[in-house]
Amino acid sequence: MMKRPEDAARWLLDRDRFLILTHIRPDGDTTGCAIALCLGLRSLGKDAWIWENPQFSGRFLPRMDGMLRTDLADDAILVAVDMATESLLPHGAEAFAGKAQLCIDHHPSNTFYAADTLLDATCAACGELLYSVLEAMGVTFTPAMAEAIYIAVSTDTGCFRFSNTSARTFETAAACVRHGAAIAPINRQLFEIKTRGRLELESRMIASMDFYCGGKVAICCLPQSLVEQLGVTEDDLDSISGFPRTIEGVQVGAVIRDSEPGKVKFSVRTAAGYNASAYCAALGGGGHAAAAGASIPGTLAEGKEALLAVLRQDKTLWK
Repeated sequence: MMKRPEDAARWLLDRDRFLILTHIRPDGDTTGCAIALCLGLRSLGKDAWIWENPQFSGRFLPRMDGMLRTDLADDAILVAVDMATESLLPHGAEAFAGKAQLCIDHHPSNTFYAADTLLDATCAACGELLYSVLEAMGVTFTPAMAEAIYIAVSTDTGCFRFSNTSARTFETAAACVRHGAAIAPINRQLFEIKTRGRLELESRMIASMDFYCGGKVAICCLPQSLVEQLGVTEDDLDSISGFPRTIEGVQVGAVIRDSEPGKVKFSVRTAAGYNASAYCAALGGGGHAAAAGASIPGTLAEGKEALLAVLRQDKTLWK
């Protein structure tokens, strides 16, 4: 395991051809990291590409123009960013299992599946760590690189509202601005604009949400049938996991989805003092203390009961 960004920087500088992997249901952190790393490597004369994740958000695709490919050259090095475990390989990338040679990540639940790993769980976002790697490589940051890093850092901190935000996070964001990142349009696109479908979905979620422990726990089951009925996209569903926690008094919020047949997916968000990662680990998943996920076979009703059974074991929460 690598201990410092400089270790990963030297490793990358010693190699020439790369294919960068993002995780399933790619968020702004994994996507922003992939873009920034690809641009950074190319600026140093390296042959770098991003594997074309079929779930990439349409909001980010223009930033990846000319960077995407689906094949792997024989001598290309596989680098995974923000991907804690191989179970998060995107659909179509299963053939890459066991082949990642470097993983750059910030999740404490990382399983060290890659041949080598740079892990710093103190970073609020993988983008925070990657910025240090690119800096150590001697990359001259362009506005496009800076905006990609800013996307990574801002999305994983909820635009710097979450408890994982640190002085280092702000310093990274400030560096992005110094390097020319235009943050106002990014912030509006990512954190302000909502489609009518998203607003209707939030209305339905409020109506169907169940509360426990005097309002400290809020759980919403989100059927795929409703998603399809409203015509909302995955972009519309971005950050929906945090919606229950926006309600006053809610300390533990969860959204449960059945987007895959026979399987339910949990997204859990918690306030300080409650560990989302521990709750999800009990369901076979993991993540961060404030944000984690898991998936199990079953229906929405069965998933809800499984999560409640886990939460009831936390006597600091369930009294």
